[in-house]
Amino acid sequence: MQQVDAIITLLTEAFSSGRKVLLCGNGGSAADAEHLAAELSGRFAMDRPPLNADALHSNASALTAIANDYNYNRVYSRLLEAKGQPGDILIAISTSGHSKNVLQAIHKAKEIKMHIISISGELKNEMGNHSDIHLIIPSDNTARIQESYMLLGHIICEAVEKNLFS
Repeated sequence: MQQVDAIITLLTEAFSSGRKVLLCGNGGSAADAEHLAAELSGRFAMDRPPLNADALHSNASALTAIANDYNYNRVYSRLLEAKGQPGDILIAISTSGHSKNVLQAIHKAKEIKMHIISISGELKNEMGNHSDIHLIIPSDNTARIQESYMLLGHIICEAVEKNLFS
């Protein structure tokens, strides 16, 4: 819960300062990233102004062009070069914690001086070594890990919304 509280504080401070949150993941983690970005940029539990949050994979043309012209491992790091600014936040989601494109995004975000929140399942992976906050779901069951992302994501969205607009 300390990590969840730290994430809530970091997101609240970033949005209060006009910063944005960019999310990335693959497969189910991409769907979770997009879902959480929608909760923040749309609304969660209350009618309020939108927050600047976006999933990096949401532009299929850019994603496939970068994968084609460079390689798939660079899709998120390349998009961060275009969109990320110092003080922004990257939320990197990987069930295994070993997704090369997500790890490259983390390294690029660090270069840009973004804050990095990583969320993964497996206990031993490289994501935490390069993140400000690494939230580990203590399971190796993909379905349970992804269900936990949504539960914790909704808790975080609700708290951030209350902090900013109550």
